[in-house]
Amino acid sequence: MQAHSRLIQSNQAHLHPKLGYVVRRHLQTNDRSPIAAHSREAYVALCRELQSKQRPLVLDSFCGTGHSTVNLAARHPHHLVVGIDKSERRLSKHASGEHDNYLLLRAPCEDIWRLLVAAGQQADFHYLLYPNPWPKAAHLQRRVHGHNSFPLLLQLGGHLELRSNWQIYVKEFSVAMHIAGQPGHIATVPKKAPHLSLFERKFRGSGHTLWSYTTSISP
Repeated sequence: MQAHSRLIQSNQAHLHPKLGYVVRRHLQTNDRSPIAAHSREAYVALCRELQSKQRPLVLDSFCGTGHSTVNLAARHPHHLVVGIDKSERRLSKHASGEHDNYLLLRAPCEDIWRLLVAAGQQADFHYLLYPNPWPKAAHLQRRVHGHNSFPLLLQLGGHLELRSNWQIYVKEFSVAMHIAGQPGHIATVPKKAPHLSLFERKFRGSGHTLWSYTTSISP
């Protein structure tokens, strides 16, 4: 039997009052935090794959077990689909798919994003499927749109899709992108659409409304 997932509980009922301030501050600064050695090793593996099979790039950030990465590899058969997650435990649960056009990397997403941007690499598609919502108001800067790595999403370009079962998260992300000059579109994920990730399957099975934000980032 599939486990039931509770709706997100938060002490924040609306958009965070400091959202605009935080996003604008990050857009005006560069992240100079050190990049982990194992992230650089993961990036070298990505470069080898890109050099051996020259294909456009799809990023599956916060991929968890890589279940979504396999599904995206089927959706984008002519791309290299790269799943990124910092958790060795989650990635160790990956069940290998039949597709040969995907790669899983263990590293913080922001490290790989920075290395790709520094090399002038861009993605055709970038998926952020149910990232940790960090629902406490005090944790705004742990959310993707409140983190100092947020500007890297703009520099990576491509068609960007975020999905979450917390509507406030998607609305905040939309506002952050609008502040950055990249407006997009919010919608619900169709109930009959094939699930992309295990979280999506779990949330849908628990009766949650699933939200998406999409935009095509212009250079």
